[in-house]
Amino acid sequence: MAGGTALHVRGRGLPDGEPVQWWIAHGELSAEPVIGAETVFDGGWILPGLVDAHCHVGLGQHGPTEMAEAVAQAETERAVGALLLRDAGSPIDTRSFDDRHDLPRIIRAGRHLARPKRYQRGFAIELSDEWQLPDVVAEQARWGDGWVKLVGDWIDREVGDLTPLWSDDVLKAAIDAAHANGARVTAHVFSEDALPGLIKAGIDCIEHGTGLTEDTVDLMVENGTALVPTLINIENFPGIAAAANRYPRYERHMRALHKTCAARIGAAREAGVPIYAGTDAGSAVAHGRIGDEVEALKGIGMTPTEALGAACWDARRWLGRPALEHGASADLVCYADDPRGGAAALASPTLVILRGSVY
Repeated sequence: MAGGTALHVRGRGLPDGEPVQWWIAHGELSAEPVIGAETVFDGGWILPGLVDAHCHVGLGQHGPTEMAEAVAQAETERAVGALLLRDAGSPIDTRSFDDRHDLPRIIRAGRHLARPKRYQRGFAIELSDEWQLPDVVAEQARWGDGWVKLVGDWIDREVGDLTPLWSDDVLKAAIDAAHANGARVTAHVFSEDALPGLIKAGIDCIEHGTGLTEDTVDLMVENGTALVPTLINIENFPGIAAAANRYPRYERHMRALHKTCAARIGAAREAGVPIYAGTDAGSAVAHGRIGDEVEALKGIGMTPTEALGAACWDARRWLGRPALEHGASADLVCYADDPRGGAAALASPTLVILRGSVY
């Protein structure tokens, strides 16, 4: 249904469960009735478009994809109601998607920034001198949509285990450079050792965070650092470990991080660290699985409403994007059944409306 048709939806909202109704005209939400609007949904649940706060559009298992595959990835997200995507690093330029009203909105973090041979081949900009990082971060901050993505740790084959990529002084200078250019910074971190330097340097978010300790959780609370744990991707750790038997120390470490993940992330939640839902779709995880990530968040102690909020209204607030409000873009998802009822329910919206068009 084209976005030129005035529409009307009525149901219940979340987190409060109160009755809501919205009119849609010219791609925007209206709290005031619109004459002649067609009621296309009545009686279920109405939410802002879902958020996948960590995915990769244009990234596949072996690096960059063709543009057609990147479009298909975005369409897969739209089908499950994920209408706002925080792209946590992609090797291709998807900015042309902004001109397409049929694709989800993307908040880009530019390219992954890493050291040579310290991330997956073909994924990152690799810096031979770590002191290049502040200037490259500033460039990525100006290029992206308000975020920059660092690789905080990765296997060091000479050591045989995960180690940090950057010294503390470099991190402080790089994060300061991002902030000076109006961007926030996040970092891929699996292990324990990279976390203190990143958090003390003022990083805004940690991705994965499987190595969190009581001390680093306290640091995150003190600094207001957010966490996107990508729990469904952590399920891949045993397979990663099994394929790394040349590095027994790394293999043991990855298995231990997997085993303790739920307890560590649960402790972060209990301490008050803000946690948001991200799938890490685009390489080892298929697109369209935000429902599975929301379900996994219940396993670290979140209530069904909290877990859904981490992929919806709370995530939108964190990312500075509107939820359901008068004059906002009509990006919403409608469900006949309560979307807190499990992954299958959340992944099966009755109606998806993006920029006022029905899908």
